[in-house]
Amino acid sequence: MATHDDDSEAGSESVPSTRWWGEGQEGVAAGRRGDQVRALVDAFAAQGIPIGVFPSDDRPQDMEYMYRKQVVLTRDVDAERVHLALGLEPTWDKRVGRDLSRDRLPASVSGLTLVSLPLQDEQGAGQDTPYWFDRLDRALGVGVAVPDHVVHITPGGACPATEPLPSAGMPQPGINPDPVTDGRQVKVVVVDTGVLPDVVAEHAWLTGVTGQAEPLSVGHYRGHGTFVAGVVRTMAPATTVDVKAILVIGGGILESDLAVALQHALSGTPDIISMSAGTTTRGGMALLALENFWLQHLSKLKGTVLVAAAGNDGNRGPFWPAAFPWSVSVGALDVDGARAGYSNHGSWVDVYARGSDLVNAYPRGPYQYQEPPLAPSETSFVVGMASWSGTSFSTPLVSGLIAARMTWSGESAREAASALLRSGRENARLGVGAVLEPGDASPA
Repeated sequence: MATHDDDSEAGSESVPSTRWWGEGQEGVAAGRRGDQVRALVDAFAAQGIPIGVFPSDDRPQDMEYMYRKQVVLTRDVDAERVHLALGLEPTWDKRVGRDLSRDRLPASVSGLTLVSLPLQDEQGAGQDTPYWFDRLDRALGVGVAVPDHVVHITPGGACPATEPLPSAGMPQPGINPDPVTDGRQVKVVVVDTGVLPDVVAEHAWLTGVTGQAEPLSVGHYRGHGTFVAGVVRTMAPATTVDVKAILVIGGGILESDLAVALQHALSGTPDIISMSAGTTTRGGMALLALENFWLQHLSKLKGTVLVAAAGNDGNRGPFWPAAFPWSVSVGALDVDGARAGYSNHGSWVDVYARGSDLVNAYPRGPYQYQEPPLAPSETSFVVGMASWSGTSFSTPLVSGLIAARMTWSGESAREAASALLRSGRENARLGVGAVLEPGDASPA
C-alpha cells in the first residue's frame, strides 16, 4: 500500500497531490463528497439517529443538505398549527405550559419545538420526511417548519478541504511575536471536536489551551479542534482558548443540538466564538435554530462575535451559519494570495484569509487516508505537525486577529471585527475581495 513520508515541508511537492478542486477534477470532488456524506450518515446511525440525504439517500455525492429523519423543527409559537397541518392533535398547551402528547419530542432550545412526523398520511400511505416538508410548505408557508439539519466539518459541504499531510518545522503562518497584539485578556471559544491534551502538552504555543477531551467518535477528524486552537494561538499567542467538544458524531451535530451547545458556550462569557463548520440548507434558507440562538441569546450579549467558516464547495453558497449577517464569514486564500479554488464565495462572505497549507500541531501516529485523491494510502505523523487546508483554518486565523487587535484597541470583539473588516476592504484584492493577512491587527 502506498505511503507518504513524514519529512515533507509545507508547500512541498506532496501538497499538490491533495488537490481535488479545479478543472477536470469533478469526479474526484464527487467521490470525496459521497464518501464523506456516507461516513457521516453511518456515524449518526451508530448513535441511533437516522439521517436523510436530500435529494437521495442513494446518491450521497449529490447531497444538497442532510437532515434528521421523521422530525421537523418549528418555533414554539407555530407548534400548534404545525401539528394541525400534519393531522395531529396540538401537543403544547400554552395556557398551562405543559406537554399534552407523548408524540412531542423534548424542545432542544428555548423558543423551538421538535415535532415528530406521522409514519403515514391520512390514506395510510407511508411517506418519507421530504414529503412532509413539502406538505407543510403548502399548508403554512415556506420556513414555518424546517428540517433539523446536520451541521458538519466534512469536506462534502464544509471543511476541511484536504486531509492532513505530515509536515515539520514551526507553524505556518508563524507565531506573532508582538506583545502589543498577543491577545492577552481575550477569551476565544473554539466550537469543534474537542482538544487532545497530549498534543497541547507537546507544543509551546498551545500552552494553557483548555477544553473538553476529544472523543474517538470524531473519526478521522481527530486533531481538528486542536489544530484550529493552534491557528488561533499563532495570531494571538497569549489569548485564552477553550475548545468545546461539540462536533463529535463523525465531525457533525444536529442543528437543534448545536443551538443548545452555543447557548452553553455563551455561559463562559467568551469574546469570540470560532466555528469551523456549517451546512447548506433546504432552499438555501437560514438555519432556524441558529436564527433563534441569535435572537434569544447572542444579540443580547454585548460585544461577543461568532466567526464562521464559509465552506469548501467552491460555489456561491449560501453556507450557514457563515451567511448570517451577524456572523463574520471567512473564505480561504491559497499560499500565493489568490482565492482558493475550494472556497465558497459571494457577497455574503465578509473576508478572506490564508486557508491553504497551514502547518500546526497534530497528533502523532499512523493515519489511513479515506478520501480521494489519497485514499487508500497510509502515512505516519512522526513529528506531531501537519499541513492542512480549508476554510476550517482561515476561520481561526481571523478569530486570532480579532483577539490580537483587542489587546491594544480597547474594543469589544464585535468592534474589533468591524474595524478589521474595514481594513480588509481597504486592502481588497482583484478577483477576491476583502483580505486579511497576519499582522493586520497591529496598531501601525
